[in-house]
Amino acid sequence: MSRLGRVRAETSAGWRSFVRRRTAVFFTFFFPVILIVIFGALVRTDPAGGGLFAEEPAYYVPGYLAVVVLFTPLSRMGSEVARHREGNRFEKLATTPLTRAEWLLAQTAVNAVIIGLASLLILGLVIALTGAEIVFTPILIVYVLIGVICFCGMGAILGSYTDSQDGAIAASNAIGLPLLFLSETFIALDQLPGWFEPFVNLSPLTYFARGVRAATYPEAGAADVAGIDPVLANLGILVVVAGTVFAIGARSIPRTD
Repeated sequence: MSRLGRVRAETSAGWRSFVRRRTAVFFTFFFPVILIVIFGALVRTDPAGGGLFAEEPAYYVPGYLAVVVLFTPLSRMGSEVARHREGNRFEKLATTPLTRAEWLLAQTAVNAVIIGLASLLILGLVIALTGAEIVFTPILIVYVLIGVICFCGMGAILGSYTDSQDGAIAASNAIGLPLLFLSETFIALDQLPGWFEPFVNLSPLTYFARGVRAATYPEAGAADVAGIDPVLANLGILVVVAGTVFAIGARSIPRTD
């Protein structure tokens, strides 16, 4: 079987495994919906009032998308790798032609489909509930895909080095929650202490948020990066980070346990 055939077969198996777990399917889509209802429809933004959620609704679109682009790969990949380790499934994988990188690529493809569907739902709800006026551009699809690759790699790293599924999920939440709110998603950089800016720039989610915001909400006035359009510059940085993290994640997956 060719490499493409192996990846396709593993992707199909991963998708069937996901849809059979109805609870996982439900909460994958339910969690971001609840977040949008709470922050978008109930709290609402107040552009004239200052403080948290003081920007126009369109400003927060990257944050809503980041909920699924960040949390879904981290928790699903972390727990999936940990589950395979606990069941000694990587020992069986080592006896097949499927490599660790191919296995991770297949799992990433499954996550990309799931998160793509969730992102469409999120965009529809944000527009309907908050009245956000955003620009639709094909590069948004690229940002979501690269973000999924990045955080699937990070999830694979967590699952490879934590001692259980519970540990992987706890680690993903402990890492994901600070990243979600401290990566220029819901909280603007000027609302944070000046000394914290270098830490914001270390987060790959920051470049996702900056790039998506520049693409969908040009009125935010994103500045060029080294003379390069912010949409392309942030995407370039995210691609480099995603490729590096994915490679580390694939290498971290154990051959045997």
